[in-house]
Amino acid sequence: MMRTFSPFVASGRRPAAALLLLVTVAASAALAQPTAPAERLRALMAAEWEFELREDPLMATSVGDRRYDDRLPHIAPADQARRRDSLQSYLRRLGQIDRTTLDAQDRVSAAMLEERLRIALGEIDGGEERIPILADAGFHTGLALLPARQPRQTVPEVERYVARLHQVPRYFREHIANMRRGMRDGFTMPRIVLDGYEGTIAAHLVEQVDSSVFFTPLTRLPDNFPAAERERLRAAARRVIRDSVIPAYREFLTFMTRDYIPAARTTTAAYDLPGGREHYEMQIRKYTTLPLTADSIHRIGIAEVARIEREMAEVMRRVGHTGTLEEFIAKLRSDPQFYPQTPDELLQRAAWIAKRMDGQLPSLFRTLPRQPYGVEAVPAHIAPKYTAGRYVEAPPGSTESGKYWVNTYDLPSRTLYTLEALTLHEAVPGHHLQIALSRELTGLPEFRRNTYISAFGEGWGLYAERLGMEAGFYTDPYSDFGRLTYEMWRACRLVIDTGLHTKGWTRQQAMDYLAARTALSLHEIRTETDRYISWPGQALAYKLGELTIRRLRAEAEDALGSRFDIREFHDIVLRNGSVPLPVLETEVRAWIGEARART
Repeated sequence: MMRTFSPFVASGRRPAAALLLLVTVAASAALAQPTAPAERLRALMAAEWEFELREDPLMATSVGDRRYDDRLPHIAPADQARRRDSLQSYLRRLGQIDRTTLDAQDRVSAAMLEERLRIALGEIDGGEERIPILADAGFHTGLALLPARQPRQTVPEVERYVARLHQVPRYFREHIANMRRGMRDGFTMPRIVLDGYEGTIAAHLVEQVDSSVFFTPLTRLPDNFPAAERERLRAAARRVIRDSVIPAYREFLTFMTRDYIPAARTTTAAYDLPGGREHYEMQIRKYTTLPLTADSIHRIGIAEVARIEREMAEVMRRVGHTGTLEEFIAKLRSDPQFYPQTPDELLQRAAWIAKRMDGQLPSLFRTLPRQPYGVEAVPAHIAPKYTAGRYVEAPPGSTESGKYWVNTYDLPSRTLYTLEALTLHEAVPGHHLQIALSRELTGLPEFRRNTYISAFGEGWGLYAERLGMEAGFYTDPYSDFGRLTYEMWRACRLVIDTGLHTKGWTRQQAMDYLAARTALSLHEIRTETDRYISWPGQALAYKLGELTIRRLRAEAEDALGSRFDIREFHDIVLRNGSVPLPVLETEVRAWIGEARART
């Protein structure tokens, strides 16, 4: 808090009138403070959310708060220490609230806030800012998506965008300084996953400023801008991109190629990092929300792999294949009929699948989001090391839709038999439907409306793939095998992630395990394995979340019998936004009890 100068404090004397005034003001302030636990919780949640928006201007932009659109985060050690103090203060205040008198929704919010604060503190204490990159992404690729997400409908909005670009050199240098501390501490990204990484940086070292992705917003200024304003804004953008943005990327490229990659660790396991065991345990808790050990997750994965192998064998029998799984996968990988010939073919097929599922949604859901979505190619500057597809939500309050991204890079690696499963996961009824509904919820604190919990969101995405069976998809046996390939892929993740990070598995061992059990392309197997190495724990969320949702659905079907309504079940699962899996379990079981009591 900023302290302002007071003549009374400076002189050490307080006149009687001033003392009376201070007492009166203090009494009024005390009366104004919320005293009921629910009111205190809501005030705390509002204060903590405001703190997060202020500390992370990029996140603020992503959720539709425009007050900080001219800023980038500060991530120097002093900033991290200051954040730590604030987070501890919020945690202490939360601990002073009596939760026994809160209603069910507020108890959920309090529990989620506590977990959120503890994880944030754990990340600071673990020094996670020392590795701000992944095998396929990083702070620099995230920033390059900003031009498509920051509003630019008015002159002040464009001015704030240009002002933000002026901070890019400082932002990059703070990240580089943190990464240098990681090099000193042995806390780095594994070298083996950084092959070709320089391409994600070099893509922004353009010869012509106007061809930079950062100049793109200036090429599509609204028609109502006066001509002089257009030219002024474009000139200002060209200067900052030329003098600040491109040099920052060039400096980062030099650092990565000359210093960081040569010094990056030669090991791959999270356990090999300083404090690695604690680091990986925190990632498990963060991404799964469950009190599971690495060993128990490994065993769950092995059991799921065995079950899915039996289902794969049944599909192979249906198409008349009498050989081994390995031979069947080799056929799928080598047969041209299973691969698109052009980027447009891949995008058109994805769009057709998505539109067909749109027509089935009313039979599966009572509540549908208002926001639409589109189908686009993954941007070229990130596509080579990017995953097969991803959902990108629309900036709140913008004139844009959500986007289902399909990767059209390296077409011989883009399998058509997995496209139905990919589309249902990323678009509908998967991420678009779930995230768009979450953003439209009312009556929840802001931090919950804008929270994405991987175990819930990715678990829902994998569950959504399976819903296609009930909506008339996967009628082609090869597409059904593609669905099983995607489910096997997520089951293998439980084995591979824990194997890589706790059991001494090598990168090649992980790739061989995945290649032998799924029909993913070899290119995708390489990029996915590097993702698991660089992002410990995140890959566990999918299968554990899906298993939880399926188990809860089975409980509801058994308990309610003919009274079970799939549309009502889905509404119950999605009505609270993204929540930890134990919270989801409590919610669904409460609904089951209420439904049974109604009859």
